[in-house]
Amino acid sequence: MSEQGQRVAVLGGGSFGTALASIASAKGARVRQWLRDPALVERINRDRVNDRYLPTFRIDDNVEASTDMQYVLSDAELVLVAIPSKAFRQVVRRAAQWITPDQILVSTTKGIEAERFTLMSEILLEETPSRHVGVLSGPNLASEIADRQLTGSVVASDDPVTRTRAQQALSCDYFRVYASNDRYGVELGGALKNIYAIAAGMAHSLGMGENTRSMLITRALAEMSRFAVHQGANPMTFLGLAGVGDLIVTCSSALSRNFRVGLALGEGKTLEEAIEALGQVAEGVNTVALIQKKAAEEDIYMPLVSGLHQVMFEGVPPHYMAKALMRGELSSDVEFTLPREETRSHHNDLTSSS
Repeated sequence: MSEQGQRVAVLGGGSFGTALASIASAKGARVRQWLRDPALVERINRDRVNDRYLPTFRIDDNVEASTDMQYVLSDAELVLVAIPSKAFRQVVRRAAQWITPDQILVSTTKGIEAERFTLMSEILLEETPSRHVGVLSGPNLASEIADRQLTGSVVASDDPVTRTRAQQALSCDYFRVYASNDRYGVELGGALKNIYAIAAGMAHSLGMGENTRSMLITRALAEMSRFAVHQGANPMTFLGLAGVGDLIVTCSSALSRNFRVGLALGEGKTLEEAIEALGQVAEGVNTVALIQKKAAEEDIYMPLVSGLHQVMFEGVPPHYMAKALMRGELSSDVEFTLPREETRSHHNDLTSSS
């Protein structure tokens, strides 16, 4: 079957889910989008605008919004799950009664469930009978996608059917979907980069320059890939769109919600004030605490996460984050070519011999 005529369901009424629904619909798919809010559903179907998240974007005429989850999921071949991580399991558990083993489920959520350090695709595997599970991640600012800015993304799954169907349904003249078989690495990249967007926003508020931002982004890449590889991801994944690509955009753009949280913290606002001013979910806030705890438990060296955690949750002034970056142990640049432990050993040897 070609992408023409695919039946696509979108769970979630946020900006990214709305943009993806329109892309699939404009390509000829039958698209139904589930939202909780009946008033917003009515406005979308009447005015073709999601005024809560993308107020200037006209939704494709053939996208049908509904609060009836069974109706939305009925005979859908591809289901895009665009639910914030806090509510992800709850919504998926509710949807599971209408999901079949042959339906393709693709998570677009960049987050981690706290209780058992569970990724969103793992929740899909745990809660549904689907045999086709993947993730979509990359440098995907929804407002730019809505403006039809050229954008690349990655669909990751060990299942070729999932990768192919998602590419067919969503690739168009301005949104190109690449394939990966490292679902865990792609998904971790999408979750971890949110942490460093907060750090980048904070650095910007503190007046740090381009040299600093370049160092911050590359050390963030080293840190997040170190963590992900320790969890079983492929280090090469982080050279692609879901790694360095997503990290660059989220650490450089005021459109990034996590970057804006960092800006507010750097201006002296409390974490609570920063979140309130944002008015939307910034997944990186919870991810900082999760990764700090996991890294401590598994003895993974993450000085940026540690410094950011102290600023956000322990009342340490924002400029401390810079000290965490500059005063960490002297180490290697790319530790997959020169292991950090080897550099540490050389320092110890020279110190003991002098």
